[in-house]
Amino acid sequence: MSSLQKQPLIKVSNINKMFGSKHALNNVSFEINKGAPVALVGPNGAGKTTLFSILCGYIQQTSGDVSIMGHKPGSAATFGSLAALPQDAQLDPRFSIAHQLKFYGQLQGFNSKKSKYEAERTLDLVGLKEVLNEKPGALSHGMRKRVTIAQALIGEPKIVMLDEATAGLDPLHARQIRELVASLSSETTFILSSHDLSELERLCEQVLYLENGVLREHQTLTNEADLSYITLRMANAIPEFEQKLKAISQITQVTNTQDKEYLISIEPQENDLPIDIQILQLCHDNNWQYKQMINGKTLENQLFS
Repeated sequence: MSSLQKQPLIKVSNINKMFGSKHALNNVSFEINKGAPVALVGPNGAGKTTLFSILCGYIQQTSGDVSIMGHKPGSAATFGSLAALPQDAQLDPRFSIAHQLKFYGQLQGFNSKKSKYEAERTLDLVGLKEVLNEKPGALSHGMRKRVTIAQALIGEPKIVMLDEATAGLDPLHARQIRELVASLSSETTFILSSHDLSELERLCEQVLYLENGVLREHQTLTNEADLSYITLRMANAIPEFEQKLKAISQITQVTNTQDKEYLISIEPQENDLPIDIQILQLCHDNNWQYKQMINGKTLENQLFS
């Protein structure tokens, strides 16, 4: 096994970043290995963009160490292996999509033939091969967004960082982008920043949660909690709902996490009906309508409750 395979793709050790007196990142450490997409989560101003910029080599940390595939961020050794898409990425209105994507391919050192191939291949990936010769002005906002995602995939980089990749897309095209990320994850490791926690929950197995420049959570999403919790979303508010749920012997606690959503703590018992069957039976007997039942905690509840 090579040294590259043994080491993490990304290793961040005790980094700090100061902008004047502002501590944008405060003693942040984590590792990312090749595999399923990683979620980067946090409120506005948490330090996510600063962290992205350091990983790309656009800016340098004030202190601490960062390694990208064993090299310094922005070094020639990482060229073509790491791509990033900022949320506000723009296309030049003067040139066709083909011209721009071929140009980015040539910047990576591809010849004209290979650049043309990459432009066509990546546009096909995002479902837009028919716009190859169009200019950005002829495209909708969502189509332009998908073209910029195609740009990030040129050359099949090993690491792709996407900031709000599906923001502004309609539900169908957002789903297509999620499916694309999932399909490419065996070869490309994605780092996804988004405010849509349900989207990240579908895709990611590892979560980095930043708040005020501090890494508050660094966890791997697993199914270990599924035997201890159920998340239930109801269609309507029901005054006696919690009281009747608690009457089920396996249920130890019911927490109303937000409007019409409940986190149910359970202790499974032998010889009892499965708890989900009992909850559904209770809803049926009382003519209650539910929207969704989830084994375990949602990502939102894991981070905030």
